[in-house]
Amino acid sequence: LQQQQDFWLVSLVCLCLQSVILPVHNAACWLDDCLQGLMAQDFEGSMELSAFDDASTDSSLCILESWREKLKKRGILVLVRGHKSSQPKGVGFSKNQAIAQSSGCHLCFQDADDVMMPERIRLQYEAAQNHPGAVIGCQVRREPEDSTERYTRWINGLSQEQLLTQAFTSHGPTVIMPTWFCHRDLFNAIGNFDEGGKGVPEDLLFFYQLLRLGSRPLRVDQCLLTYRYHRTAATHSVLEGTIWDLRVRFLEERVLAQWQRFTIWNAGKQGRKLYRSLGVHSRHKVEAFCDVDIKKIKKGFYTYEESQVKGMPSFPVLSTCPMHVESDQVPCNTCI
Repeated sequence: LQQQQDFWLVSLVCLCLQSVILPVHNAACWLDDCLQGLMAQDFEGSMELSAFDDASTDSSLCILESWREKLKKRGILVLVRGHKSSQPKGVGFSKNQAIAQSSGCHLCFQDADDVMMPERIRLQYEAAQNHPGAVIGCQVRREPEDSTERYTRWINGLSQEQLLTQAFTSHGPTVIMPTWFCHRDLFNAIGNFDEGGKGVPEDLLFFYQLLRLGSRPLRVDQCLLTYRYHRTAATHSVLEGTIWDLRVRFLEERVLAQWQRFTIWNAGKQGRKLYRSLGVHSRHKVEAFCDVDIKKIKKGFYTYEESQVKGMPSFPVLSTCPMHVESDQVPCNTCI
């Protein structure tokens, strides 16, 4: 009888367990703050920390181990693994390893240089209970406060609808990766993060897969994370051109493939860049460019001079663009 009771107790803990997924690489100067944030959570259910150290050369692994007993006394299980290869294998690899060794029903993604607010896990867990098929984010506070002010206003200010519609204009996920919280089944439905290593936007690739699956990103509209900005952050290794190419391919796949023809609103640098970046099939659908700049309108046309085909394509530059799509109108793609 006691064995049966113990079995059901362990099973109940696993069902309710929340796994904090923590990839670590040379994060010694931030880990104490990060783990103190985990200690301070007001969530009353079961939690575990699943950390994976990606070939750190500083004292990150020692700091993780030094927190084991303190977290255990708080009721938080601690799982720490890693490797000591000569080179790190990347954020995607580290996340996959941390997830693989965890057992919680929900995954709370945490970057080692960020700090959770005490309410984070509780409020995101409540949101996930109501929306089991969604990835749940939150608003953030930047540290230092004056860093990336425009970007921070953008990610905090998007409406719930814009979290989906602006996925095509964003430089990354509209719900930023360090705030993600989701059910394990959702992760399993997508599969692992890309393990291409440095320079690969594994979060954006995974986010696009979520959208393909039909998952809607959601956000708890409270500040639940201190989001640290520093020069050594992994995000700085991803080139702007890489993000742009992925955005254009996703736009073609999810939107432009559904249109027979369209116009591009913006005859300036961004609009022309978008046209040049499109695949051949999508370029053939472009009817015109639209703009409000008098000089561009007076010029009257845009010619794609880099074209490899005989007879360079030329498009009219118009002063108006149909903004409401009807059966006899041309959809307009706005490029800012």
